[in-house]
Amino acid sequence: MGAVKTFTRRAFLVGSVAIAGGVAFGTYLVRRDPANPLADDLAADEATFNPWVKIGKDAITLITPHVDLGQGSAHAQAILIAEEMDLEPGQYRTSFGQPSPAYWNTALAAESAPFRQTDTSFPAQAARQAIGALGKVLGLQVTGGSSTMPDSYQKLREAGAVARETLKKAASVETGIPVDKLATRAGAVVLPDGTELAYTSLAEAAARIEPARDVPLRDPSTYRLIGKPTQRADIVAKSTGTLDYGIDLSIDAMVHAAVRMSPRRSPVERHDAEAALAMRGVQGVYEVTNGLAVVADNTWRAMKAAAALDVTWAPAPYPAEQADHWAEVEASFTEDRLDQEWRNDGDVTAATGDVVEAEYRCPYAAHQPLEPINAIVRVTDDTVEVWSSHQMPRFLQQQVAGVTGHDADAVIFHNQYGGGSFGHRLEFDNITLAAEIANQMRGTPVKLTFSREEDFAQDYVRQIGMARGSARVRDGKVDAVDLQVATVSASTSQFGRLGMAMPGPDAQIVAGAWNAPYAIPSFRVRGYRVPELAPSSSWRSVGAVTSGFFMESFLDEAIHAAGADPLEERLRLSDWDVSRKVLEAVGEMSDWGSDLGPNRGRGLAMVESFGVPTAEVVEVTATERGIRIDKVFVAADVGRVVDPINFENHMQGGVVWGLGHAMNAEITYRDGMPEQLNYHAHEGMRLYQCPEIEVRGLENNDVVKGIGEPPTPPAAPALANAIFAATGKRLRSMPFHSQIDFV
Repeated sequence: MGAVKTFTRRAFLVGSVAIAGGVAFGTYLVRRDPANPLADDLAADEATFNPWVKIGKDAITLITPHVDLGQGSAHAQAILIAEEMDLEPGQYRTSFGQPSPAYWNTALAAESAPFRQTDTSFPAQAARQAIGALGKVLGLQVTGGSSTMPDSYQKLREAGAVARETLKKAASVETGIPVDKLATRAGAVVLPDGTELAYTSLAEAAARIEPARDVPLRDPSTYRLIGKPTQRADIVAKSTGTLDYGIDLSIDAMVHAAVRMSPRRSPVERHDAEAALAMRGVQGVYEVTNGLAVVADNTWRAMKAAAALDVTWAPAPYPAEQADHWAEVEASFTEDRLDQEWRNDGDVTAATGDVVEAEYRCPYAAHQPLEPINAIVRVTDDTVEVWSSHQMPRFLQQQVAGVTGHDADAVIFHNQYGGGSFGHRLEFDNITLAAEIANQMRGTPVKLTFSREEDFAQDYVRQIGMARGSARVRDGKVDAVDLQVATVSASTSQFGRLGMAMPGPDAQIVAGAWNAPYAIPSFRVRGYRVPELAPSSSWRSVGAVTSGFFMESFLDEAIHAAGADPLEERLRLSDWDVSRKVLEAVGEMSDWGSDLGPNRGRGLAMVESFGVPTAEVVEVTATERGIRIDKVFVAADVGRVVDPINFENHMQGGVVWGLGHAMNAEITYRDGMPEQLNYHAHEGMRLYQCPEIEVRGLENNDVVKGIGEPPTPPAAPALANAIFAATGKRLRSMPFHSQIDFV
């Protein structure tokens, strides 16, 4: 009842906006579909039926507007269209397309609304409807929040079906054969006598007719691609080193730039560029926001010259020393910093039984994608062209326009494959800095590449946070859990850099805890907002990676104090059938309860993030040299597994990411500057440490969800719980290597 009481007023206000429709946005604005951007520059022999399909006499192009950052989104989006359109892999090419309101993300509302995924009440549905309407009106084109599949699953299949039926209509016009006598197969319309008319040959005729409407989708039992193992379209190019990432691009007559930015996020107090200007290949030094840029004839020379700049930086706008950051977090468990009481079931103050108390910490961490951030920008008096990889292309247009003085519509963005992100490419510094340089060199394309050290130093880190838990156990059961979480608000930090205020409390502070799918008799979760410290940003799974660690580690402590079994007690407490089946699956996979032998232990954790309950069991061995991670079992329910191979890769990658960072990764500050500036100081998991990972995907969820982020949050608590089972030592602070060795 606590969540309902907490949200009723705000949800009513938000929901009223949705129901009123036209009052806030205008009924016309909400109902109107954005124009098809593909129609703007069609050739005479090309046809488009919707914003996702374009056909010419030589090629079929499928628009996959969610950028591919290594997660296989281009491939997955394309097979949704191809399934309904009757295309085979290899018969089409993909493009990220130009930014457009037509590609607004329909799935963000489910995660943005402050309600549990299982809540289908009027306030919850009304809030989701309102947020969805706002997203449509604003044309929010975003890749993130594991939303690519939830956003794409319905509308891209519909796009493919419309294209298929329109091509059949075109064939009917050309041949005089009724549409109901025609079929499609492998990129062609098939006539009754078996003659095949290639889709490309029908493009010109299709361009002259109205697209089909109200086309039924195929029964899932007939799927050829969805749910079947398929080879990703980019795998050959990536395996042979021929895929071009943003960092690989070259534009005629371009120059190369590197930056020397304040590691304190502060202005330049003084600088001397004499040594840099005297270096070979250097063409100039330019002032940019909070730093300097060197332009040279190649990237290496630009970076060497940037390192030679003599610069004095102003003090940091946040505490200079790491100890002071932690002190600010510790001081935030006060009523005046209470962001929201997100859950209050039963009465934790009246609960009786044995008391369990603990405190947990989660440090700053870097995003560290393998490809350093980069961009190419060319500014002319009329237009700006940008080549890079980014998750919010329409916001990018606005940010660049703010730098150069152009209208946002004059910013042409060519989105590229990205070599990783983990939230890093939701930020804009590489783009806006390249635009600042190019704006001072109008007409000349400028390629800006961050050095690895500069990329680390300028990263907007994962939020720092702490939790204090108090539980009561009675009669072998967990009877009450009171979890207090204090973190900086990554959302506030991120919104602020866009010139926007964070609207209301930040659910990400307690994500993975307040929405835990447990019916603990007395269960309270409070979030406290720490004043902004080091600038932070969304990091893979956002708040769930911190509060999921807090919740599942502390719950395990309470279960142990009660003398209960970690799996059986979670099953008893689980109040969502979908999450219960995930727990049962991972228990079966790991043969939970069997004897592992001496010096070995199993740890279990389940976190629901982005609507996906994910459970992991980690098995470890305590050796003389340290902890060895032997095997991981992971199960998740996304409603529909679109590509089993890609699903397995995501699950395994998320586990490795979560384990590696829990073991090793931390960013600390000294004299206002981050101390860890490369991988040797901010390690992931080493190859020899990687365990065998067994994966299972369930499909009991009644909606389709994404899997990019959900495998990460359970990894750290499952590992910590396994180490306790093997050694009796509780690890309550990441990174774990500060307290224990790994082999």
